Amino acid sequence: MKPVAQIFRPRTQALLALLLGLQLSLPVAAVSLDDLLNAAKLGDAGAVTQLVSQGMDTNSTDQNGNSLLILAAREDQPKVVEALVKQRGIKLNARNAAGDSALMLASLKGHAEVVQLLLAAGAEFDHEGWNPLLYAAFEGRLPVVELLLAKGANPNVKAPNRTTPLMFAARNGHEEVVVRLLKAGVDLDWKNDQNETAESWAIKNRNTDIAGLIQASRKARAAGSGK
Repeated sequence: MKPVAQIFRPRTQALLALLLGLQLSLPVAAVSLDDLLNAAKLGDAGAVTQLVSQGMDTNSTDQNGNSLLILAAREDQPKVVEALVKQRGIKLNARNAAGDSALMLASLKGHAEVVQLLLAAGAEFDHEGWNPLLYAAFEGRLPVVELLLAKGANPNVKAPNRTTPLMFAARNGHEEVVVRLLKAGVDLDWKNDQNETAESWAIKNRNTDIAGLIQASRKARAAGSGK
């Protein structure tokens, strides 16, 4: 009869080999994902395309739920965005842990070229809750506001606290955006949860020129309607 050590040695060696193989494979997978995420952020469209073609998930995310598309859009990498939107199965409207999509973050940052690419690819833009137009108006991103309105975005969309794009732009002193929204025929007298209007917010924040524009627009509408 063979000693116990000799009986179990082959099984032990096989188990050790399996564990060693797993240990060796984990860093490779981790590095590959890091490489893919970094390529998206840094604008290396070639590397992104190559890694995806080698089997990496087009919708891979970082620990905060940012997909490759969200990262590329946030960092203003239009070449990567252009490459990703062509990938089969790409999730154009994926949200990160904070609830932001690629188009929302591109709008917030004012990355007009990226916004244009995402809109052309069919990204959702006129949804409930925080959305691209609200973000763009809040930050005064006029070129993005223009793109979204031209696409058909609702100029009177409401944030969760019932604040409109006009109200955000008026409060934050973004006169050009206010002018564009006034041309779109926005509601001048809407009140949010704080009982503020665009005009009252502009006055409170000493944006008197903007308050004047809103007052002038109200008078012009009244004159035009015969009131």
